[in-house]
Amino acid sequence: MPRGPIFSVATQQVREPGGYVARRDIVQHPGSVVILAVDEAQARPRVLLERQYRHAAKSFLWELPAGKIDPGETELTAAKRELLEETGYAAARWSLALRFYVSPGFLDESMAVFWARGLRKGDAMPEEDEFITTRLVPLLQALRMATHGVIRDAKTIASILWLERKLRT
Repeated sequence: MPRGPIFSVATQQVREPGGYVARRDIVQHPGSVVILAVDEAQARPRVLLERQYRHAAKSFLWELPAGKIDPGETELTAAKRELLEETGYAAARWSLALRFYVSPGFLDESMAVFWARGLRKGDAMPEEDEFITTRLVPLLQALRMATHGVIRDAKTIASILWLERKLRT
């Protein structure tokens, strides 16, 4: 079965809830974190977005900072590392916002979204294959980008919708 540095594929015989026995190919992934970094220094909150090329989509995409959890890391440690590496930002306050499966029909990857506040800007340290542009975008503009198809990344759309709802209640 295929194996790469980030994932592997396993074939499993499973008994479905109705008793049906089936063969399932499952892509196994260590899990990832998403960082919903919010600047609250101004009257209206701003969301930290990054734009980078994604070969699978053959396009530049607006996304929230994110990355995989390395062996031995906690989710929170991974989130702090990814935010700093990709954007140069650090945050004073962290809380778990969401947890979801990316595509549970064939992928076991779970994503944990952390709400990061109290942002401080530093120097980014992207990996050599990462060419990332960052921008602090007002939440309402990010929401419009998500609902008008400018943001096409599911983890980012879900997180922005969560934040808008959270701040409204």
